[in-house]
Amino acid sequence: MLHLIERLLPAPMHRAILPVAHKLRHRWRKWRGVPIAGVSVVLTNLNGDVLLLRHSYGPAVWALPGGGLKPGEDPADCARREVVEELGITLDSVTSLGTLEEELSGSPHTAHLFTAICNAQPEPDNREVNEARFFPSHSLPEPLGETTRRRIKVWRARGPSL
Repeated sequence: MLHLIERLLPAPMHRAILPVAHKLRHRWRKWRGVPIAGVSVVLTNLNGDVLLLRHSYGPAVWALPGGGLKPGEDPADCARREVVEELGITLDSVTSLGTLEEELSGSPHTAHLFTAICNAQPEPDNREVNEARFFPSHSLPEPLGETTRRRIKVWRARGPSL
């Protein structure tokens, strides 16, 4: 239902509301402290360049595609869904790099990390994502988010040769 309401809002209005919703969600999670889970995808092109994006909300950093895991949703399905929603890219397969246990917004967070290869150009949704580009893996842009930095480190240790 929420997804339908989001799509009925004009993109500029949706982008204007997202920073407020992000702050409220952050405070809600911190207050509740309930465990949450999400996914991140290290998406590369055929040259090995890494796709990074900038959100229309939250810190102004380069980040990986991903998002929250819905109750009962398979993490790999969530990874594919998030990439389609944010970037318009359909992934045939994703490879798990494992999970990271961390804290997000004051709550315990399980991050399911995936990697995938695609030959498509990203088309940001202009709602959640303002910009998305591929960067050479040896020359990633700054500022890079700390969670992104940790996840790229795991990918470099476990994933590029997959």
